[in-house]
Amino acid sequence: MELIPIDRRTGLSREEFIENYLKPKKPVVFTDLSKDWAAINKWTPEFLKSHYGNLDVPVVGPDYHKPGPNYMKSHLTMKFGEYLDMIQKGPTEYRIFLWNIFDHARELIHDVANPTICDGWVDKYPFMFFGGAGAVTNLHYDIDCSNVFHTHFWTRKHIVLFDQAQSPLLYQHPYTVQSHVNPLKPDYEKYPALHKTVGHETILYHGETLFIPALWWHYIVYMDGGYSISLRSRDSVFTQARGLWNIARHFMIDKGMNAVMGPRWKDWKEEQARKNAEEALHAA
Repeated sequence: MELIPIDRRTGLSREEFIENYLKPKKPVVFTDLSKDWAAINKWTPEFLKSHYGNLDVPVVGPDYHKPGPNYMKSHLTMKFGEYLDMIQKGPTEYRIFLWNIFDHARELIHDVANPTICDGWVDKYPFMFFGGAGAVTNLHYDIDCSNVFHTHFWTRKHIVLFDQAQSPLLYQHPYTVQSHVNPLKPDYEKYPALHKTVGHETILYHGETLFIPALWWHYIVYMDGGYSISLRSRDSVFTQARGLWNIARHFMIDKGMNAVMGPRWKDWKEEQARKNAEEALHAA
C-alpha cells in the first residue's frame, strides 16, 4: 500500500478549486476555508459544555458494526457535557457520529457558513462528529454520495482516503459502503489485495477543512479528543441516484439480512469481499 500526502492549500480560488480538485475529484486540505467562521474561536469545549452540556447525545462504541439487534445503532445516551469531559480526560473509543447539533441548538447555525468555493450545498445535514484519542471511524464512503467539506476543531485527526475505483481491493462488504480493513496497519496476510492500493493521507488540524470528493473512502483516527463538522455539496445526478440506492439497500437488504441471519450475514459479506478482492487482484 502506498499513501500519498494530500495537497495543502491556502488562498485557493474558486476557479482553481473547481478545475483542479472538484472536477477531477481530487482531495485537498484548505488551511483557511473556515477562517471567517465565528465557530472557529467560539466553539471551545468549555463553551459547548456551559451552554449545551445538558443535551442528551447518542454515543456509539466499538461494537457499532457488530451484527445483532444494535447493528449500526446508537444504544447509549449520555449528557453532552459528560461526554465532552470524557474525551478531554484521555483515550476512549466512544464517539458521537452523524449528529446534527443544529436540531438542538438552532442559534449555532449562524456560527458557520457554506463557503463560496462551489455551489450545490445541502443545508439539511450539517453533521458533527466527536471522538476521544484513539477513536476510529471505520473505512467507508458516505452513503449519500455527496462531496464533503470536513472541518476540524482544536486538535488533530489522521485521515486516509481512497478513490472509488479501488473498492474491490479494499474488501468492500457487499450491500454496504463499509470495509473493515485498517489502512494504517494493513494485514497483508489476511488482505493481500491491499498491496495494490494507493491512498492519500493527511493530518487535519484546528480550523482546517478537508475536501473529500463524492464516493471517496475515508478512514479516520482521532489523535486527540476533538470534534469536526461536515458540510456537504451535491455531486452529479448519477451519484445522487447512487446515494438513494445505497440508502435503500442499507435499510432493506443489509439491515434486513442482519436481523434475519445475524453473525452469519457478516460472515457471508466478508467471504464475498474476499472473493471480489481476489478477482480484482488477478485482473490488476
